[in-house]
Amino acid sequence: MKIGFIGCGNMGQAMMWGMLSSGRVKTSDVLVSTKTLASKVNLQKKYGVEVAEKNVEVAMLSDVVFLAVKPQYYEEVISEIKGALWENKILVSIAPGKTLAWLEEKVGKRVKIIRAMPNTPSMVKEGMTGICANDLVTVSEFDTVCKLFNTFSKTEIVSEHLMDVVTAVSGSSPAYVFMFIEAMADAAVEGGMPRAQAYTFAAQAVLGSAKMVLETDMHPGALKDMVCSPGGTTIQAVRVLEENGMRAAVMDAMKTCIDKSRNM
Repeated sequence: MKIGFIGCGNMGQAMMWGMLSSGRVKTSDVLVSTKTLASKVNLQKKYGVEVAEKNVEVAMLSDVVFLAVKPQYYEEVISEIKGALWENKILVSIAPGKTLAWLEEKVGKRVKIIRAMPNTPSMVKEGMTGICANDLVTVSEFDTVCKLFNTFSKTEIVSEHLMDVVTAVSGSSPAYVFMFIEAMADAAVEGGMPRAQAYTFAAQAVLGSAKMVLETDMHPGALKDMVCSPGGTTIQAVRVLEENGMRAAVMDAMKTCIDKSRNM
């Protein structure tokens, strides 16, 4: 199976490296096209993959085509490659807000399309991906593509109407978490801890907390209560977070993110 990447920035490289390092995909199975010659040369040297001069070459020669350019370039790139998207090929979109219907309309015919939303932790093989497909994609084909995403992330199949929610809850949320880690580290520095050490403490606390949610099956509220001793330090910190509207701020931010995705 030949896998093509049109565009290969941070997310594209994270996906490609996950596939290659897993052993599921060989370098000879990957064909990449990017905007500049310098990036093509760099990708070829760094990963040993084949590079193409034009986007349409990737579409013609690949069985699965990952469209990994920025959303604002989707229409332009699709117009370049749509003639090469034959009925046996699978187009995989990773752009927020671009629905299956919109993609089909721009291609101008019914083709196999999968819509996915990975996130940047895929760069360290700890990503999260929401994924759905149109009715032309067979169960076997969908399973094959899901397994490719599983090389760098957890993958959950969702109904398409939830893809904008996926964008907010996992696609964009690493940015919120990084802000939280940064804020905790700043407070630790204010308290006298060296900054490098503060980042380690804060990041590991977030990593371990997330792992507890995933592995204990306990409600996050119950896990929070386990940390809050009566009259202790933690409940005082929780009270301040509640007084300053932490929950409401996060929910409002995510609602804004969902609305933006729905209107892209």
